[in-house]
Order: sequence, then C-alpha cells, then structure tokens
Amino acid sequence: VQTFGRKKTAVAVSYCKKGRGLIKINGCPIELVEPEVLRYKVFEPILLLGRDRFANVDIRIRVKGGGYTAQIYAIRQAIAKSVVAYYQKFVDEAAKREIRDILVSYDRSLLVADPRRCESKKFGGPGARARRQKSYR
Repeated sequence: VQTFGRKKTAVAVSYCKKGRGLIKINGCPIELVEPEVLRYKVFEPILLLGRDRFANVDIRIRVKGGGYTAQIYAIRQAIAKSVVAYYQKFVDEAAKREIRDILVSYDRSLLVADPRRCESKKFGGPGARARRQKSYR
C-alpha cells in the first residue's frame, strides 16, 4: 500500500507491505533518524499501536522537501496512514477502525494533513504582514 504524509513543503511517501517489521527511511533504519530530539516524534505511531501491529509489515519511506522538523512530521503521518491503509486492505475493517481511533484520539495530525502554508511577502514591508514604521519627521 502506498500512502503519503505532508507538512509544509515536506512530502514523505511510504510503501507498506507484508514483511517482518522493518521500517526504513530513505534506506536507513528508523532508529537512526536525525535529529535525535525529534526521534520520539517518529516513534509515536509505533509506540501508540504497539510493536505487535508492526511485526508483520515492512514500511519503506522516501522523504524530500521542507526542513528537518517538517520532514519528521511528514514521516510520522506517512507511517500512521500506511498502517491504517494496510489494515483496511489486507486485514479487516474493525482492526482498522480501532487503530484509527487510537491515533486520532492522541493526535489528529497523525492522519489529517495540516493545511497551513507560508504566506507570501508583499511590497511595502519586510514580510507578509509587517509594514515599514510610519514617522512624521
């Protein structure tokens, strides 16, 4: 099953298939994700659902674009969505619904993309909203 996760401009595409519990990100194991401060963010879907649900699936993830924080959020969304999609297609609807409820009750951004984007800069100021300070003399 192929799914994707998005955050800002980062896109993570995950390919989930029957296997023995491997999770690789750009060819590297998930334990070596940089920066390590955000490593728990990637592990969140796995810790929430328990290792046993990931024991018989392999997930391979390609991620590009965005900064490293956005990439981490895209990866965790891709993992969560791919497991839900895999359980819907190959297992049963009840297991899928159970997984989905666990993930949504913890954090909705694990399954639903965040639509916020960067606002473009306008003329007459240094940023999107900030304007030059007005002075009278």
